[in-house]
Amino acid sequence: MDPQEIFAKRADDPLAALAAQDLDPFSVDELQARIVLLEAEIVRVRRKLESAVNHRASADALFNR
Repeated sequence: MDPQEIFAKRADDPLAALAAQDLDPFSVDELQARIVLLEAEIVRVRRKLESAVNHRASADALFNR
């Protein structure tokens, strides 16, 4: 899926603002810290996704879909 399609859905999406941010002013240390934070966010989103998939599978099993 194209990121622009995702961002177009919500005008106030902070991820859209983050992706559009100019990285030139940041130092190497700031960029490395940003990567650490983004990797932590990826882990958080993956956990939520896994939870949602498991929840859906449990509901499907319960209702014999």
